[in-house]
Amino acid sequence: MKSKGLAITAISVVFLLYIFGLISSGNRIQNTVPTSAVASLSNRKIHWGMRRGTDGAQPDFGSTNRDLIQQNQGIAVGNPDKPYVYLTFDNGHEEGYTPKILDVLKENKVPAAFFITGHYLNSAEDLVRRMLDEGHIVGNHTVNHPSMPDVDDERLRVEITKLHSSMFQRFNYEMKFLRPPRGEFSERTLATTRNLGYTTVMWSFAYDDWDKNNQGREEYAKKKILDNIHNGAVILLHSTSRDNSEILDYIIREIKARGFEFRHLTEFKP
Repeated sequence: MKSKGLAITAISVVFLLYIFGLISSGNRIQNTVPTSAVASLSNRKIHWGMRRGTDGAQPDFGSTNRDLIQQNQGIAVGNPDKPYVYLTFDNGHEEGYTPKILDVLKENKVPAAFFITGHYLNSAEDLVRRMLDEGHIVGNHTVNHPSMPDVDDERLRVEITKLHSSMFQRFNYEMKFLRPPRGEFSERTLATTRNLGYTTVMWSFAYDDWDKNNQGREEYAKKKILDNIHNGAVILLHSTSRDNSEILDYIIREIKARGFEFRHLTEFKP
């Protein structure tokens, strides 16, 4: 295996064997930033957040957060002058709503990205297959959903590459996009993610939809989403929300009626 600055002595024999298997399946570790340089980067935990805009304006992420994402070629929000929006879902586990979500996306011809965990792949493989068959992106949300700054370099690489390898082995599908669990990252984790060939995907809109015990707020959800649509919006929804499954068709039609176009993340325009 050819490598640029990979510190072999710091990696266990078991992990090396795993990496050899992963590379043979098609993944290429890019090492855009030398491993020695990654180790010197800050691991201060950053919680993704923003100040929402008004009247269709993009949110303010703060210069530090936005600069870190841009420096690592990540995605947070698209071109402010283009009416493009990008729909993404986080799928940690299945509550039974994803089939309806997929039905709505298919009916409205809307592409989406689904960020899955190892548990989701193992427990809902048929739905992952359907996502791929219907042209959606399946993104990496790590195997066990840890806060990435809380784990060391070896564990972080395993969390990412093990799920990558499983997807390739089952579907011959090469994952390219990653969303940090809990929206938590650091300079170190962004560089590691980039070195593994991934694009980090954050978001420019989300709302409190993740609590499965706090549903039945469909009008609230509609207003929250539609009041915050903007050019280049990267929308984060959770597939565990019954409300999302119920309002998705209405939301998509309304967003389109306002002149926006849903785009695939592979077509992302910064």
